Amino acid sequence: LVKALEKEGVGRPSTYASVIATIQNRGYAQSIGNALAPTFTAFAVTKLLKDHFPSLVNIQFTAQMESTLDRIASGNADWLPYLTEFYLGDDGLEHQVKTREADIDPAVARSIHLDGMEQEIRIGQYGPYVHTTQGETDVNASLPENIAPADLDLAQVEKLLREKVEGPEELCTHPETQEPIFIRTGPYGPYVQLGHGDPDNNKKPKRVGLPKKMNPSDVTPELALGLLALPRELGKHPDTGNKVKAGSGPFGPYVVCNKEYRSLKAEDDVLTIELPRALELLAQPKRGRGSSSPPLRELGPHPKDEAPVAIYEGRYGPYVKHGKINASLAKDMTVEALTMEQAIELLNARAAKTGTKKKTTTRKKTTAKSGTAKSTASKTRKTTAKKTTAKKTTRKRTTAAKSKASEES
Repeated sequence: LVKALEKEGVGRPSTYASVIATIQNRGYAQSIGNALAPTFTAFAVTKLLKDHFPSLVNIQFTAQMESTLDRIASGNADWLPYLTEFYLGDDGLEHQVKTREADIDPAVARSIHLDGMEQEIRIGQYGPYVHTTQGETDVNASLPENIAPADLDLAQVEKLLREKVEGPEELCTHPETQEPIFIRTGPYGPYVQLGHGDPDNNKKPKRVGLPKKMNPSDVTPELALGLLALPRELGKHPDTGNKVKAGSGPFGPYVVCNKEYRSLKAEDDVLTIELPRALELLAQPKRGRGSSSPPLRELGPHPKDEAPVAIYEGRYGPYVKHGKINASLAKDMTVEALTMEQAIELLNARAAKTGTKKKTTTRKKTTAKSGTAKSTASKTRKTTAKKTTAKKTTRKRTTAAKSKASEES
């Protein structure tokens, strides 16, 4: 991406990190390994701008604008006439928005058509979903979270729609409860579901996510029953007598004893792990952000300040640390293969995102202080007014009393 920006003359070296951070923070791209994959939102926004504002979404226009801004910065051009023409000119931004806004259909703007697929992909409030019409009925099915447009095929779409209309395909029946067991796919990936729950009592069915890299087609009845039996008790801790359990949660498989959690390693299986291995994991020091645990790997000194850059194990997985900045590794990144260049890119993106949050917090605090100051000033004015009124009333009463005494005498 940086090479493409350099080639087309878009942006400057000092802005590349913020550009990459911005397109990720706004949901236009997601990091997959060493690549940035565009999201469905990116396709929808780009299509909207190309259809209605083609002169602005143009590489030559952007490169020319960069050159003009450089001339303004060096004092070789006046900024006011240029920006006035850009915004208020005959074909300026304000005029374009006013004249074309009425032509933009929101339903069309949030719809995407992929090659070889009749169904529409739409951008909704809770993420992208697939839409189609069967007879006179509209059918919508949510897409798995973080799926890239290039990875979505017709077979996946048809399966999601079929499950939506007919319900999920039953894998087997639980031998004890006699409830059906399904393999379903949700926004966070595939999972095993026991029964249908009890909608009348707002009781949801039990669901357990599949281990990473497990294909739903490989799930057997025995494996599904094992997942639904989690968390399972492995035994008792020899020192404390507390129960040791293995389970699976939002952050992956784990072992736990007396609220002490340890994530399972890649070689461990939550369905087969035994007590000795669980005790071994629980005996290891708890690692987390800000802890004094040794790094998993040291990458070396940062090229700017020579401060160390290292990879640590955190609650949510490995992360790279430089000074006070911590940045999680992408799902497809490994501790062994991460380079210094990739680490710096992650740290820069995280620093840009953190900076944005701090500014927002400052504005909120300032507003709060401003509101407090106004409230205090208002109270002060009211108190002063009351005191003034009281003084006037006292003077009037004193004057009236003196006048009455004079008349009596």
